[in-house]
Amino acid sequence: MNTRVTGLLGIKYPIIQGGMAWVAEYHLAAAVSEAGGLGLIGAASAPPEVVREQIQKVKELTDKPFGVNVMLMNPNAEEVAKIVVEEDVKVVTTGAGNPAKYMELWKRAGVKVIPVVASVALARLMERSGADAVVAEGMEAGGHIGAATTMTLVPQVVDAVGIPVIAAGGIADGRGVAAAMMLGAEGVQMGTRFCVAAEAITHANYKEKIIKAKDIDSEVTGMSHGHPIRQLRNRMTREYLKLEKEGAPFEELEQLTLGSLRKAVMEGDVVNGTVMAGQIAGMITKEQTCEEMIKEIMDGAEKLLHR
Repeated sequence: MNTRVTGLLGIKYPIIQGGMAWVAEYHLAAAVSEAGGLGLIGAASAPPEVVREQIQKVKELTDKPFGVNVMLMNPNAEEVAKIVVEEDVKVVTTGAGNPAKYMELWKRAGVKVIPVVASVALARLMERSGADAVVAEGMEAGGHIGAATTMTLVPQVVDAVGIPVIAAGGIADGRGVAAAMMLGAEGVQMGTRFCVAAEAITHANYKEKIIKAKDIDSEVTGMSHGHPIRQLRNRMTREYLKLEKEGAPFEELEQLTLGSLRKAVMEGDVVNGTVMAGQIAGMITKEQTCEEMIKEIMDGAEKLLHR
């Protein structure tokens, strides 16, 4: 399936793995790239030297294209931006801010820049800033979310910009890929499904929580203070939502979640930790290798699009 996204990134299939904190490390990124998609290292708030090490380890496992997801609110973002250039990474996705201050550095080095956006206005701004494509992410996604659904956001972004649009949020199989293409997207980004990949270092408890999830098992915390996060329901979310309803200050709520994503992903505490996952978790029923996953997804999409 050739699109402007596959041509831009030099990949076989128009599938990008989400840059999920703690989950998107070198084993997963390399496996996705080897399988024909674009693997990403999630820099998140990791120390710059750790990001550099992750990049170098991906290169040891694959010679296929891969990228780095840079969280712009990270205090280390500027150093990570420079490391991307020094290590000759050819693709960057960005979140939580405007990458304009790094655009000249990246473009001079031939880096393809793909910001994640949750609105038409931001998509237009990113195009004017020099972005090569945008990821239009709907509120069905896991983790930090916007207000519009994928179904409504993607076609409006497609109509608003001339650069390729990648759909994200609520996509986990070939039907989702085909639907995204019908909405005008030229690629998809998936996070939740890759959380359960065999190559992902995600704790077995985290994977099992996603695999056993039902369609109604995700909740959104943080709506009251403007930082909504979608995750799977557990003791922590119930406590958080109770405090939020009672009008607890942001600082108190922050203390409840401090280090909670690492606790869930790395230590397997899916009771008190943050289990970030999208609404699509209810469709994910098994662990597979990245190769098996991508082949199954693309076979399904191609059959539907051909039909």
